Amino acid sequence: MTDAEWTPPPGAPVSTTEIDVRTSELDSFGHVNHAVFLHYFEHARFRALKDAGFSWDVLDERGWAIFVVRIEVDYLAEARREDRLVIRTWADSFRRTSMVLRQEMTHRDRPDVVLARARVVAVWIGPNRKPMRVPEDVRQRLTHTQPTTPGDQT
Repeated sequence: MTDAEWTPPPGAPVSTTEIDVRTSELDSFGHVNHAVFLHYFEHARFRALKDAGFSWDVLDERGWAIFVVRIEVDYLAEARREDRLVIRTWADSFRRTSMVLRQEMTHRDRPDVVLARARVVAVWIGPNRKPMRVPEDVRQRLTHTQPTTPGDQT
């Protein structure tokens, strides 16, 4: 993943989540275990959905679920005890039933230090527990775009 891929599309909303590193998340080397980064990213993804108007309650009411089917993470620097982290999350692209989100984690006090970057492919699941078209209002709120035309396959 190149640095150029880590700029949100023009006008795209970017959700920002702050997380404090807790001692229990450290490994034997004294830094945050790589698997914990996945938890941080997941928390920030659901914060981004909530920021766009799709809280857990809304997802539950509509019978929707979102399943991660692929995640690529580049670990670039360590996080340590009591660090305050900032995760930026934005929608990168959509297909019929899936979306790609990008996430970038930095130190709050050192925003130029990128700790990790994630590219996440997630599939929308409907009330019947099968993949469904990404809802139009989700696409619009995550990108600030106008409605797409019927039959659009992007």
